[in-house]
Amino acid sequence: LVCGFARIQGHLIGIVANNGILFSESAQKGAHFIELCAKRKTPLLFLQNITGFMVGKKVEEEGIAKHGAKLVMAVACADVPKFTVIIGGSYGAGNYGMCGRAYDPTMMWMWPNARISVMGGEQAAGVLTQVRKDAKERQGEAWSEQEEHIFRESIIDLYETQGHHY
Repeated sequence: LVCGFARIQGHLIGIVANNGILFSESAQKGAHFIELCAKRKTPLLFLQNITGFMVGKKVEEEGIAKHGAKLVMAVACADVPKFTVIIGGSYGAGNYGMCGRAYDPTMMWMWPNARISVMGGEQAAGVLTQVRKDAKERQGEAWSEQEEHIFRESIIDLYETQGHHY
């Protein structure tokens, strides 16, 4: 996570930019920076390409839930103009931490290649394929590789279509 100040046509702004997964440290850094900008009444520009918050036992023990919540809370409570540019993916709770649509930014833009969704199409297809496969095995039904491939591709296509802003 990169945080810093810049001037646009002489106006001071705070920039919060990321490119990938948010860890506990980056969530804390972002929360502190957003709170600083809010205190100084400095507008915020969020540049997001986020796949979400890191998951796993180690990061959960390090407090990712607590620190992620601090970031989301800082975004929600910052009473300054907020501008969001989605330059890649915007997935899961990371969307909230980087001032996604639910936080009603003053303006929001998306690059032509940008995607927004609960999770990425590949990730969703992997999860849903495994769930379907397990259900078929429990019911004693066979599932060919071709059927699995068709199911997986249909999920990816669905996420690609619905996650696109056009």
